[in-house]
Amino acid sequence: MLRWIVALAAVAAAGPAAAQSAAVVRGDYLANTIMTCANCHSPKGPPAAVAGKDYSGGLRFNEPPFDVTASNITPDKETGIGNWSDAQIKAAILTGKRPNGVPLAAVMPSSFYPILTDGDANALVAYLKSLPPVKNKVPDPVYKIALPHHVFPGAEKAYTQADLNDKVRKGFYLATIGHCMECHTPFMERGGLDVANSLGKGGREFPGPWGVSKSRNITSSKTAGLGNWTDAEIKTAIIQGKSRDGSPLKGPMGYQYYAKMTDADLDAVIAYLRTVPAKD
Repeated sequence: MLRWIVALAAVAAAGPAAAQSAAVVRGDYLANTIMTCANCHSPKGPPAAVAGKDYSGGLRFNEPPFDVTASNITPDKETGIGNWSDAQIKAAILTGKRPNGVPLAAVMPSSFYPILTDGDANALVAYLKSLPPVKNKVPDPVYKIALPHHVFPGAEKAYTQADLNDKVRKGFYLATIGHCMECHTPFMERGGLDVANSLGKGGREFPGPWGVSKSRNITSSKTAGLGNWTDAEIKTAIIQGKSRDGSPLKGPMGYQYYAKMTDADLDAVIAYLRTVPAKD
């Protein structure tokens, strides 16, 4: 009887630690695959990340009306988010606001993140808190005007686990938290993504260590998009950075991150892309 009580106590004691570990593992997977967090938040060489500096702040976005450098999101208390509570980190991810209420730069795709399941949002927080602290002060952001925070259509409400049981809905969820349409949708003349008319149409230019790349059309168009591509060709483009003719694709697409996604998740993303209305 005594041994049973001791064993039960041991299981109870290990429970929270095991749950925490599972959350960290899930957060690690999300941050380092579909969400490509380190793609912006880690300093680049170019083009590879600087060893030992992961998540300590990275790319500069000098795009009027703002000039910002991706923040240090390690638990360093002086230059990172070590003094932020779990709730504050989660709020920053979901609402795009710092603990003091100052909005994050629009390049932070927080407008795509309200769709995160509660479990996945908590897992991201757990993972960020598990990172080793790295002292690295990035330049303070410069904002010349206040930019509106428009939540991406369909991402207004947190998904439930039940939502993810449908393959296409799961693909939309993954593509949304992966903010795919942030780069693959052109802007309207007055600013903001032209989701209503040009979702996934591509055409935006991105200068960087790779030169200047232009986002591709990822709609179901058979002439300009992915309509005539096989699932295998789309998957190769996502995880290897190769077009269907074998030619290399450029950054900032995070091919090296997507290569670590599960086949089931990749298949779900492709299933969703098949549903994106054709735009020529």
